Amino acid sequence: MPEVVLFEVSDRVATVTLNRPQARNALSSELLRVLARVVTEAEARSDVDVLILTGADPAFCAGLDLKELGTDGGPLTRAPTGRAAGSATAQRARKGTILPTSKPVIGAVNGVAVTGGLELALNCDFLVASERARFADTHARVGVHPLWGLTVLLPQAVGLRRAREMSATGNFVDATTALEWGLVNHVVAHDDLLPTAHKLASDLVSNDQRATRAILATYEEASRVTGADAWDVEARAAAEFQRDGVDPDDIERRRRGVVDRGRSQV
Repeated sequence: MPEVVLFEVSDRVATVTLNRPQARNALSSELLRVLARVVTEAEARSDVDVLILTGADPAFCAGLDLKELGTDGGPLTRAPTGRAAGSATAQRARKGTILPTSKPVIGAVNGVAVTGGLELALNCDFLVASERARFADTHARVGVHPLWGLTVLLPQAVGLRRAREMSATGNFVDATTALEWGLVNHVVAHDDLLPTAHKLASDLVSNDQRATRAILATYEEASRVTGADAWDVEARAAAEFQRDGVDPDDIERRRRGVVDRGRSQV
């Protein structure tokens, strides 16, 4: 039987592929277990700096497996509830129950990303979409409630009113509209999707990894507060980063690299 999640590491980038194409990569209990294990492995590996998450064509992810859901409730019956769930979510922010990693995750959305699949995409740090990508929140149409951060992350991406419309109507949003709304960072031809994601990943790999992860963690923590509190989050994070030590020679070497890279991009 084929593996439900494919995992490949090359050039310090782990490519994680949901691999239930016959079920449009629906999130069965097995797939969720394997995905968590694979992402945890990537987090622990010293030869991985960045993850790319995608799906086996033709879909990115159709959400929770509705056949399993209709039989025994599937993952919903095992979801954390109440105050404990909220506390865990707050501690891990976007990298909570579904993508347990501190490393950057690039979502390469190759087809439909629906409901739980949309939540999975939103838990990535940023998204590259194929021209074939489509996005929808059908929680209300199925009769279930989001549990992986959709009501927090979707308004952050597209604004509260658009998020309300997506959730209340269940209507699909195409790739062009998703780009216009800020749901995705880039839309590319389908055949260019993974090469584009890998190019972005190589840009991330070339950074100082300690700084990259610290900055992304600061974005996540600051997104949970407002106003002066967000400034305090950054000030505290910067102080902690500096306290761990900074190598002037390394900074100078990287400064020269930044100048050279900037000239090449003009």
